[in-house]
Amino acid sequence: MKVHAAALVLTLCASAMAFSPSSLSSSSVVVVPTTSSTRWSSTRLAMSTLDRPMSSSTPPARVSPDAGHVPDWEGRRNPTSPDEFMNSDPTSPNVGETMWECPLTRWDAEGINVREAQDMARDVPHCPLEIRASFEDNALGAEYFVRNRERLRDDLVKHGAIWFRGFDLMKTVRGNRLMHESLGLQPCLDPLHSSGLRKFASERDALYEEVNKPSLRQHYIGLHNESTAKRTAAYAAFVCFQRATEGGGRFLVADGAAILAELDPAVLERLYDRRVRISVSNLDIPPALPSLIKEGIRSLVDVAVAPKFDMDLEMMYEMDGKPGRLQAVETAESPINRHPVTGLPVWFNNAHNHARKLRDRRPCGVPEVGMTEVFYADTMDPLDLEDCLEIKRASEKHITALSMEPGDVLLVDNYRALHGRDVFQGDRFHAVTWFTWDRNEEWRGDERRIVEKNAFNKAINKMMDWLPKDFVSDQS
Repeated sequence: MKVHAAALVLTLCASAMAFSPSSLSSSSVVVVPTTSSTRWSSTRLAMSTLDRPMSSSTPPARVSPDAGHVPDWEGRRNPTSPDEFMNSDPTSPNVGETMWECPLTRWDAEGINVREAQDMARDVPHCPLEIRASFEDNALGAEYFVRNRERLRDDLVKHGAIWFRGFDLMKTVRGNRLMHESLGLQPCLDPLHSSGLRKFASERDALYEEVNKPSLRQHYIGLHNESTAKRTAAYAAFVCFQRATEGGGRFLVADGAAILAELDPAVLERLYDRRVRISVSNLDIPPALPSLIKEGIRSLVDVAVAPKFDMDLEMMYEMDGKPGRLQAVETAESPINRHPVTGLPVWFNNAHNHARKLRDRRPCGVPEVGMTEVFYADTMDPLDLEDCLEIKRASEKHITALSMEPGDVLLVDNYRALHGRDVFQGDRFHAVTWFTWDRNEEWRGDERRIVEKNAFNKAINKMMDWLPKDFVSDQS
């Protein structure tokens, strides 16, 4: 599951304050100065530095990870005002009221021979496919996508993602919607819509705001599929309306097949055999509380809070070794999955984003209650540093750090490609629409959005707007 953990933070903070105000002391989070710029260079910390043993009093160095491919910026003009891109077409239907629910995750992970799977995944074409608009393409507007629909849909499955560059159509909310409607894609809710994890940028156009909030601009979002063990969007269209005004904010994409082929076979086999479980949030309860009270808190959170996230969660105490810590942990899942359409084995796992040993070593903008962890499912021990570093190496070798500019769209096959975002400065406005299965009704299901469930989403997002800018968790 993606972290963007502010929603989990606020929800469990509210629960924590209800149960024990002392458990959320002022030392939980601090405001610290942030760097003035983000540079992509070959001078990142060496792997040996990341692997250096740390004393309990010495926090690891924080470095924004590198990428295997870093395209140049092209310098398209940023809009001077959101009015230039936020206007919707009032004559178009309000699709926000009738969106599909995010479909259930398609799991096909049994009986995989790891080395054979790596051989199958080894010769995939580069992800993403880059398509630059010509003068003639831009003159066609939405008709370009109508005429090329089948080819583009085939290319999406073949490459895992398509980067549309230089298209004028998608510089506005109205044009962006015309693009995906011309491709025949059907919008669905975010996998965790009811949790308040994202708010709409334009609800009637099924367009969610991406993670642009000032409070999270110094938070590096690692690679992840838009997925939980329970729900996964089939596709996504990430659109840039305004690039970061003061630098940074590259969008990250990497091919799950290429990562699978790259990983050390011994590490991959170990992870596949043992499976993984992901803790998505922490609630620190005073360790001295009687067991009966702690169990009552666990049961109350399990019944009253966890269901809001539409996930299969188990509330577990002290899995990461911290006394009194109550963690919401997903069910066991395989780090390898077969693609539902092609059957291609892919790395389908969010450890690059969620592993604590990696997040502690890069810019992080969430308080402790929102910090995540990845465990071996058989023993519930956190992933070893060596396994985390191999995931880091293989993942970042295949990251393309996109220089997205106004009008650019990254169309993603969410089962094949993982995505993320680097830190940024200033103001940035990216948005995303999720899509369900449009060519297989059985996979899509018949669940439509229940609008009445939206109250929790709106309440959480109002609270998120109160967060201070650039606050990070205390790692000292």
